[in-house]
Parts: sequence; structure tokens; C-alpha cells
Amino acid sequence: MERTTDNRTLGDLLSELSHETATLVRQEVALARSELTQSLARVGRHTSLIAAGAAIMYGGLLAIVAAIVLILMRAGLNPWLAALVAGVAILVLGYLLMQSGLSALRKDRVTPEATVQTLKENAAWAKNQMR
Repeated sequence: MERTTDNRTLGDLLSELSHETATLVRQEVALARSELTQSLARVGRHTSLIAAGAAIMYGGLLAIVAAIVLILMRAGLNPWLAALVAGVAILVLGYLLMQSGLSALRKDRVTPEATVQTLKENAAWAKNQMR
């Protein structure tokens, strides 16, 4: 096995190490930014489900509840009881929609997985280089 000599000075080596470290850090930051952007886009989509659920709840409280109350009153219920039954039914529907959106949000991982993995790999590589 033939050994090659490296004619670089310690200053040159440290300069190269500094440059390579800065490049590595920039690449890691770019990867983390990319992953977080993708994760936040998913969170935004799921948040829209929550907003849609809230809008349906509000619209339901204004229009559908009034219609249901009138129907229940015609069926013979007291006005207060008819309003209570209709209100609870509409609130349950809205709650279920909001829970669907929240459940989807909980499943999304916001952690930049690839960045964490490459940082671990870089740390292991650096550790091996120091031996």
C-alpha cells in the first residue's frame, strides 16, 4: 500500500474544514426548511377542515336549528325543548367535523425527519474521523 503525502499546511486544512462545515450547515438548514415547509402545508390543509367544521356549525346554528325547532314544535314539543334538542344535534355534528380535522393534524409529523437522520449520520461520521 502506497502512502501519499499531503502538502497542505495546518492552516489550509483548518480553512478547508471551516469551509466544508459551513457548507454542511447550509445544506442541513435547507433540508430542514424544505421538510418544515411540506409539513406546514399539510397542517394548513387540515386546519381548513377545522375551519369548515366551524363554519358549518355556525351556519347550522342559524338556519337548520330554526327549522328543526319549528318541526319539533309542530310535533308537539314545548318551544324550549324543541330548541334544546335541535341545538344539541347540530353541535354534535360540528364537533365531529372538528374532531376529524384535529385527528388528522395529530397524525402529521412536523419534525424534519430527514434532517434529524442526516445530523445523526454526520455526527457519527465526525466521531469516527476523530478516532
